[in-house]
Amino acid sequence: MPLLSAPQPDASPPWPSRRRTGRDLSSSCRLFSDPRRHSAPILVLPETSSCSVTFKQPEGYIDSSDALPSAGHVRCTYTITVYAGYGVELQVKSVNLSDGERLSIRGVAEGGAWLLLANQTLLVEGQVIRSPSNTLAVFFSSARDDDGVGTFLLHYQIFRLSCLLPKRPHFGEVTVLDLLPGGTARFHCHMGYHLQGKPLVTCVNASRPAWSNKEPTCRALCGGTVKNATLGRVLSPSPHHGPNSTQKHSCSWSLEAAQERRLHLHLERLLLGPSDRLVLWSGLDAGSVVLFDSGRSAHVPFEGVISEGPAVRIQYFMEQPDQNTGFNIRYEAFERGHCYEPYLQNGNFTTSDPLYGVGAVVQFNCDPGHALEQGPPIIECISARDPYWNDTEPLCKAQCGGDLSGPGGVILSPNWPEWYGEGEECAWNIHVGEDKRVLIDVQLLNISDGDLLTVTDGDEGAARSLGHYSGGRAPFKLFSSTPDLSVTFHSDPAGLVLGKGEGFIINYMEVSHNDSCADLPEIQNGWKTRVDGLALRGARVTYHCDPGYDLQGGDTLTCQMDLSWSTQPPFCQKIMYCSDPGHVEHAARSLSDPKLLVGTTVRYRCNGGYILQGGATITCYGREPGTPVWTSHLPRCARDSLPLAGLVLLLLMSALLGGIYVLATRCRPGSDLGLPLVYPHPYRQITAETEFENPIYEVGGDSREYEVSI
Repeated sequence: MPLLSAPQPDASPPWPSRRRTGRDLSSSCRLFSDPRRHSAPILVLPETSSCSVTFKQPEGYIDSSDALPSAGHVRCTYTITVYAGYGVELQVKSVNLSDGERLSIRGVAEGGAWLLLANQTLLVEGQVIRSPSNTLAVFFSSARDDDGVGTFLLHYQIFRLSCLLPKRPHFGEVTVLDLLPGGTARFHCHMGYHLQGKPLVTCVNASRPAWSNKEPTCRALCGGTVKNATLGRVLSPSPHHGPNSTQKHSCSWSLEAAQERRLHLHLERLLLGPSDRLVLWSGLDAGSVVLFDSGRSAHVPFEGVISEGPAVRIQYFMEQPDQNTGFNIRYEAFERGHCYEPYLQNGNFTTSDPLYGVGAVVQFNCDPGHALEQGPPIIECISARDPYWNDTEPLCKAQCGGDLSGPGGVILSPNWPEWYGEGEECAWNIHVGEDKRVLIDVQLLNISDGDLLTVTDGDEGAARSLGHYSGGRAPFKLFSSTPDLSVTFHSDPAGLVLGKGEGFIINYMEVSHNDSCADLPEIQNGWKTRVDGLALRGARVTYHCDPGYDLQGGDTLTCQMDLSWSTQPPFCQKIMYCSDPGHVEHAARSLSDPKLLVGTTVRYRCNGGYILQGGATITCYGREPGTPVWTSHLPRCARDSLPLAGLVLLLLMSALLGGIYVLATRCRPGSDLGLPLVYPHPYRQITAETEFENPIYEVGGDSREYEVSI
């Protein structure tokens, strides 16, 4: 492979975004042989051929058969350079290489060096590679000595460069307004976590877009003070990582609500290590009443505790922070004479009184995949003197197994979204209508290598395995052949040693017994064609657009083995731009809009020594139906022959005027020529001859001048 320096980005051609199939390339090929072997110029076979091809059109094909010789040692470089702010998207149409042949796709790194994007071991038909800048190069080399050289066909087109989708921080969210330069992304953390970094980042640098700052993180801090507390969370501190990180072993939080209010603390999660301790005080001073002390009480008040006044202090002692241990405390301030607002994790509730006064009734419901535990589904606010709920709030927990029926539902790993336990043995049995079968959609599967998830088809008497899964896996779907399907989960008893996974989320639903994909919708301003009558497995449907519209998305969809379509249907978008009209030889042009949208004007101006033939301005206008077109053909610049023609005309005029002058002034009676005047004399009473060079005859103030018109 020859060593080449990275090309400089070429920002000269303002390419539109319209797709084109033509090519505008310049190439040079050099053949090398040993000149010392021949004393006279004779035809020899080349030892090495080197090709260099440059593409500058917004879309085209790289076809190796256009430039490669049929045999011998070959080294070729294909360079694609497009307008700054755009990148190059390359799709592999076909690759047929032999041993000893190398094909690589490279972009330009930020420092200007070549950046390997893919090589022949990764290139398969249909694969798409995108460049990080406006330049992309294809390198090919072959050392074969036989009569054949490998072939490849690549299709490229431009795309707008943009920033990468920012990562969502753990325990937080991100909202992206636009990925193009100038777009912004805003970050925020879940309740109880604090943002570490910039909350707003901007996509900058159009030629190589990047975010203005790193994505922030969300962390739970060790200690803090909350004034005018209303609603929030206090979380055990996030572990610190890195060789220089330091970790405190004691954290303290102070919560202060408005006067005449009290605070309710709900223990959402509490899992402490052997040396950890959590203490809750009803007040901020040392003599405050202790509401809970994990070091002195084995009972954990998951129903919550209530302060006597408007302030609470939380003290946490730990030996070493661990993601598997810690606590989540949800706090809420409420007025005296009312019950506090209930809370149900992984569920919701309805109430008869949004102020939760005496007599208010609350009914709880769990999210799909969870079930109520440790409390009744309905509670009531009682006691007018000091209102309180007549029972504790229930818990919603993901179940470990069960019998499931109905048209659909969800299966979650035990204790989701928290960690599942060690040595769990869970089995879910799904039964749907007798004329139906079961589809399971595994949206998340992230368990440890020591765990096992098994899916079986049929009831216990005639069950067959559909799959055994451990570790992590991308989303997938499975179908049963009967109305019954079972999911079993075995977690490793040594989970604390070997580690745990995140868990799993499985949706299930009943489907019909047919063997065809669902009907695809029609698209506006287009139509679809199907080769087969039915959408069976492997069937293909192709979408087309009406004239004047571009297809956005894949044009062909395939019915897959799981009876789902390979991609989402495309749509047809109105074409609102003209194709690039091109340049005129010996002329410069100016554009009113580099995107060539409808209404854009292109003005051509010839270089010195050339004159324009045709209209100097063309305009892009839309038409219904059809694609926008230019108002006229391109003009041309012809060499200016005006100086020579002007000289010839001047000579002819001079000769003609000279002849007329002789006739008017020299050819009179008595002259040597003896020719009559060309017009009769208007004043016969004047007998004296005059010799005026430009005769003007005056009579009584009346003057007339006779001139010759040509």
